[in-house]
Amino acid sequence: MNKHLLYMALGLMAVKLQPLLAAPKAPPAPSKPNIVFIYADDLGYGDLSCYGMTRTQTPNVDLLAREGVLFTDAHTTSATCTPSRYSLLTGEYAWRQSGTGILPGDAGLIIAPGRLTLPAMLKQAGYSTGAVGKWHLGLGGDNGPDWNGEIKPGPNQVGFDYSFIMAATGDRVPTVYVENGHVVNLDPKDPIKISYQTPYPTEPTGAANPELVKMKSNGPQHNNAIVNGVPRIGFMTGGKSALWNDETMADTFTGKAINFIERQPNNKPFFLYFATHNVHVPRVPNSRFVGKSPMGPRGDSIAEFDGSVGEIMQTLERLNLEKNTLVILSSDNGPVVNDGYFDDSVIKLGDHKPAGPFKGGKYNSFEGGTRIPFIVRWLGKVQPGTSGTLVSQVDLLASLAALTGQTVDAKSAPDTQNQLPVFLGQTKMGRSEIVEQGSGNNDLALRSGHWKLRVSPNSKPELFDLTTDVAEKADVAEANPAKVAELNARLQEIAHQP
Repeated sequence: MNKHLLYMALGLMAVKLQPLLAAPKAPPAPSKPNIVFIYADDLGYGDLSCYGMTRTQTPNVDLLAREGVLFTDAHTTSATCTPSRYSLLTGEYAWRQSGTGILPGDAGLIIAPGRLTLPAMLKQAGYSTGAVGKWHLGLGGDNGPDWNGEIKPGPNQVGFDYSFIMAATGDRVPTVYVENGHVVNLDPKDPIKISYQTPYPTEPTGAANPELVKMKSNGPQHNNAIVNGVPRIGFMTGGKSALWNDETMADTFTGKAINFIERQPNNKPFFLYFATHNVHVPRVPNSRFVGKSPMGPRGDSIAEFDGSVGEIMQTLERLNLEKNTLVILSSDNGPVVNDGYFDDSVIKLGDHKPAGPFKGGKYNSFEGGTRIPFIVRWLGKVQPGTSGTLVSQVDLLASLAALTGQTVDAKSAPDTQNQLPVFLGQTKMGRSEIVEQGSGNNDLALRSGHWKLRVSPNSKPELFDLTTDVAEKADVAEANPAKVAELNARLQEIAHQP
């Protein structure tokens, strides 16, 4: 079976078929390739078959990996979603800024309009820029967004020409889509109201109306407003015509991403930031994927993510853009299995290890929290293979700037480094050190070569030698006080650099 048929068989079943009669487009200038960044949510290092998973297959991602570079020591900057996305788009470690923790759904924008960002830099280089999917970086000013009017600042004010997003996460209100600063399908006669403190007397909640719930919460946080039978975080009233359908969310986001690609002119490169909801809770995959995995909704959600990847790749091939498009696939942080709902994901996990051989996962600074899948494919430009080079998502800003002939202001983006040759598989001489963030700004770890120092509040520093202990089972701090002092001093130096 040739590659085109494989994409058709594995990718097109993932989402509703897109029109296949569009005329092929000539690729833009070779010096500036199109760039598609596919960002999974809560997908762990061990959650893809190309990284060793056996209980569910991810053939579309596997094909991408075979045609590109698969990194085995790649990291997001943080073990949670908001700070990792902030760092990726700004080139700055999120822990340098207050207010960059996991945001509520009604938070104001935490990226200042006018500052250097990845999309703004590419826009200056002549790119059309689009953001589709999860945002979770706040919307509006200090008082948050006006859901019933124009919602700004937002993605369109920090470098994106087009945006179709969810404000925060699938388990938080408001459960609506926002397109270019306006709630989609909002009826002005039914205005939206949001509160993260007080319920609305006329609206049912998971706590007060358990008979209306089809997905049971495992605690009080995920037991507020009920939408589509799923209790969420926060309270909401109004906007009934604008509410999303969880089961069709992957279809909707993937379709919008494809439409963005299809609309681009032949002579102008584009950058697509495609941030999927999969595999974040609540996991409500489309009925086409229910039962595709023996691991329940989480496994089915992984299969649905793989289907979306296949559909994007098939679209690039159909439009003759495959050879002039740099595709990068990764995740925003490590995995979590039980995260707010009883959805059988723990019971049906079996022997699967979402973080692979690593300790920890989402919310902590062990390797499982920040070491994630990272695949780079650019046909004819990237030599396929596997790389164990230490890399970080924070470096995408400087690296893609170098790719497109741009420069990066170190004051605006202090932590990004040009690692383009590493990402393209041309060298294995990458970073010698990175900082990893756990659940807070003071929960940090320093990777320096094969050494790792964890410094968390109210606990002694921990030291691990990843050469012999990749699972971080043995704390060797007491046996190596000089190394602890050296790495701690270096971490403090990085943290306080101007």
